[in-house]
Amino acid sequence: MNRIMTILAPGLLLAGCAAGGTTGPARAPFVPIPTGTLGLEGVIGQNARGLVARLGTPVADLTEGNARKLQFASGTCVLDAYLYPKGNAEPTVTYLDARQSDGSPIDRASCVSALQMKARGGK
Repeated sequence: MNRIMTILAPGLLLAGCAAGGTTGPARAPFVPIPTGTLGLEGVIGQNARGLVARLGTPVADLTEGNARKLQFASGTCVLDAYLYPKGNAEPTVTYLDARQSDGSPIDRASCVSALQMKARGGK
């Protein structure tokens, strides 16, 4: 009996190690961070004319291929509006990027509000 145990013991120990191996820490699924469009309803989807009517004259107007970027600035912030066409339609705003004048982050809706105030003759 001792002889059988001596022969089987190493095999059982190795089998236990192989069966109970760890696979590493579990990874959480990727969850995108929503950027939200609250306060941007009058800007997202606008064409260039509508955007200029709402925010004033852009400080930069760049075109690359069929894409266009209009940049607006106030003493508070800088807003980049990216316009892309869908099919043969006129390009409209599909994405906005905003930053404070010193480059620090700012909420896009706050920047749009500051630009609208400036366009209406405010500070």
